[in-house]
Amino acid sequence: MTTDTEEPTLTVDELAARAGVTVRTVRFYSTRGLLPPPVIGPRRVGRYGPAHLSRLALIEELQHHGMTLAAIERYLEQLPPDLSAHDLAIHRALVATWAPDSAEDATRAELDRRAGRPLSEEDIDRLAAMNVLERADSPDTFRVDPGLLALGVQLLGVPIAHETILAARTILLEHTRSAAHALTNLFKDEVWGPYRERESDPEHVKAMKSLSAHMQPMVVQALVTAFQRSLKEELRAAFTAE
Repeated sequence: MTTDTEEPTLTVDELAARAGVTVRTVRFYSTRGLLPPPVIGPRRVGRYGPAHLSRLALIEELQHHGMTLAAIERYLEQLPPDLSAHDLAIHRALVATWAPDSAEDATRAELDRRAGRPLSEEDIDRLAAMNVLERADSPDTFRVDPGLLALGVQLLGVPIAHETILAARTILLEHTRSAAHALTNLFKDEVWGPYRERESDPEHVKAMKSLSAHMQPMVVQALVTAFQRSLKEELRAAFTAE
């Protein structure tokens, strides 16, 4: 598994397999300037790294939302050119927040290709426990959450007990649900309620409902930013005090 600090090691075939797209798609995105060029290694073979993989995932996510290639080009041009794979993954997560939940069917061989290595039965069990996938009727077929697969595979390599990962997931779900509930009530009581009392025009009411839907990505970005800063402060306080 590659990281931001490692040299690019993926061939174009490996990059395409990890991203779940075709080599032709990778080359097409490259010709449009959506993907940076690979690092040329020995024998003039192009090598790709984590940033290429994260950018490719972001492009695919934007396409799933119906954005044209021209719109995707404009979106990517607005991003800082030196974004890390981690930063690109955050952008993809923010884009995915207003996408409908979806699952894809995948064979064991396809899972191995997307993971970048063979997955053991224990790996499959851990991914299932994290709700990344679930076993289908056929022993070689799985229902996979594509938005969680990359994160789940990364967690397989983290030297933390599986029970601890599940406990962390429970904490995140509880607090994010609580925050979502509180923010929804705030919007309903302070914005939607007073507006509904003042405004009787159906078109204006419809516009307000549309506004509430478009606010979702902005709220999610605010939550992610606030959480990142809070986590840094907590970690700094916890480990510098010892």
